[in-house]
Parts: sequence; structure tokens; C-alpha cells
Amino acid sequence: MGTHHHDHNHSHGKSSSLLLPLLLVAGFAIVEAVGGWWTGSLALLGDAGHMVSDALALSLAWIGSWVARKPATHRHNFGLVRAEVIVALVNALLMLAVIAGIVYEAAQRLHTPQPVQGAEVMLIAFIGMLVNIAVAWMLHKGHSSLNSRAALLHVLGDLLGSVAAIAAGAVIYFTGWMPIDPLLSIFISLLILVSTVRLLREVLHVLMEGVPHHIDMNAVQQALTATQNVREIHHLHIWSLSSEKTALSAHVVLDDMQDWHPLLSNLKHMLHERFNIEHVTLQPETTEALHSGSANCWLTQRPAQDHDHHDHDHHTH
Repeated sequence: MGTHHHDHNHSHGKSSSLLLPLLLVAGFAIVEAVGGWWTGSLALLGDAGHMVSDALALSLAWIGSWVARKPATHRHNFGLVRAEVIVALVNALLMLAVIAGIVYEAAQRLHTPQPVQGAEVMLIAFIGMLVNIAVAWMLHKGHSSLNSRAALLHVLGDLLGSVAAIAAGAVIYFTGWMPIDPLLSIFISLLILVSTVRLLREVLHVLMEGVPHHIDMNAVQQALTATQNVREIHHLHIWSLSSEKTALSAHVVLDDMQDWHPLLSNLKHMLHERFNIEHVTLQPETTEALHSGSANCWLTQRPAQDHDHHDHDHHTH
């Protein structure tokens, strides 16, 4: 219970430190969207779209911290931490639609240039750049969770978007060359696309129960096997519950069941300290039971033909 209480306070601290940056970015995204419509600048609208993607990244980090504090229920044994991943999937798909819309409009404007108010674009984009610098500073000095670092990368990417919008306004103001606006809006769209594809890849990896990218499966296997009294490790599975919570299950072979409880404690502490794996489920098996065939990995003995069909499952891990 003590650990849970600590996590609750830690999550609450992360949640509150992310709320102000989220409100700042979301608020100025609206300002830039209105400004883009008013000035006729597609680059400014693109930068607003990028700031919306930043706001979504920050909201994911905030939602992730918030739902992590929700207690588990009988229907949701792990709590609601996976909700963060579902929201990320929806956000990524929405951003793909935004990108398609901006690129389509940019193609139209390259064919038929539209007038843009260069001075106003420069001013709004410059204020947007200052907002991004302030948000980046807040995130940098805040908590360094995986989500917060991802949000910081989004905001740093948006600095490029703001600089591009300033450049578009400056070129139009000083030279009157209108095609620079749709060209730079396409550049900003590519920035959003890179971060969106990266997010989609991570989301799908989590939903497919993949091994977290920051964990080396072989290193975990070796660390478990190297622990005193462990004879063998098999059926090792590692997956993500959310971006910050990792789960592990494995079968542990040992000589004497009397060694199990101290061994279990050692393994859990090692996995938490070395690999930051919190949810650990370990099944003990003695070497004698394993060699005699009584420590079967399946719940019931399968018929011979069915056993042959699933034989590869026994040796996968």
C-alpha cells in the first residue's frame, strides 16, 4: 500500500506539472488557427495543426498520469492505464486527416496563389515561437517520464514550424512571393507526419503486446537466469500496459520449493530496480517436476494430435 500511495502522489505531481503547458499550447493553437484564417496563411494554419498535435501529445501525458491513479476494479484488473494508448491511436488518425487537408489545400494554392498578410503572419508566428520556448522550458525542468519527453520532442518540432511560418510571412512581406506560404505549409505537414507515424508505430506495438522498445529481452532473460537458485527460465513474456507501466510473466525452475519465497522477492526487486518492470507474475516449477513431465505449461493435458499441432508454442520461448 505504501508503494501505491507513493505512485499516486508521483502521478499527481506529473499531472499538475503538465496541465499548464497543455493549456498554453492548446490556447495558442486556437489563436494561430484563427490568425491563419484571418491572414489567409496556410503555413500559419499548418503551424496551428502542429500545435494541436503538441496539445494532443501533452494531453496524452496528462491523461496517462491521471488514469494511472485510478484504482483497479473487478472488470479492469490493471486499472485504466491502457486508455492512454486508445486515445493516442484516435489522435494519430485525426492528425493524418489534418495533414491530408493541409497538403491538399497547399496543392490548390500552388496552382492558384492566394493573397497573404505577411506582417500579421510574422507577428502571430513569433508569439507562437515564444509560447513553444516557454512550454519547452517547463517540460525540461519538469518530470522526465516517457510521455513528458515525447511531448517535449513535439514542442521542439513545433519550434521549427513556428520558424517556418515566420519565414513565410517575412518572404511575403519583403518580396510578395506568395507560393512560399503553401510550400512551407507542406514542410510543416511533413514535421507533423513524422511525429504522427512514430506515435502510430508505438501505439500499434503496445496494442500488439510487443516487447517495449527500451527493454532488451535477452538482458532480462540473462538477469533472471543469473539469480541465485534459478535453474532455468522459460515462457518469458514482457509487454506494455501503457507507456510507463511494463508487465512480465515467466516460469521459474528451481531445485527446492523451500527456496521459492526469498527467490521471488529477489527476482521482483531485481526486475524493478534494473528494468523498471512493476507488474511481475512468476510461476515456480521444480527441476524434478519439470523432468518428470508433471510441470506442464498447459492447464490440461492435450490429446496427442493436438499436442503436435501446438508443439511450436512450447518451444517459442
